[in-house]
Amino acid sequence: MSAANPCLDCGACCASFRVSFYWSEAEARGLPVEMTEQVNAWYSCMAGTNCAAPHCAALEGEVGQTVRCTVYPHRPHPCREVEAGDSQCNKARARHGMDRVSND
Repeated sequence: MSAANPCLDCGACCASFRVSFYWSEAEARGLPVEMTEQVNAWYSCMAGTNCAAPHCAALEGEVGQTVRCTVYPHRPHPCREVEAGDSQCNKARARHGMDRVSND
């Protein structure tokens, strides 16, 4: 894993969860329209995450290898909240058969 940012070698969270947010956040953050899907009248999600086997359309690379988010500066709040080694991170890593990360 990268010492500076372990997320650059992972991407498990981007391929494990639906990334939902209030619809206006996408425009406010400058997310490209094609990177979002409408969930209902109030919520949108990142394209590719509203299914049984989510994989965010903004994720490039191979999970567990080298990855990057193509909209990183514009990512919505759910993406900003997950931290390397927190419970959501480790839940996603387990889903992909990866070892836990310590957030020490």
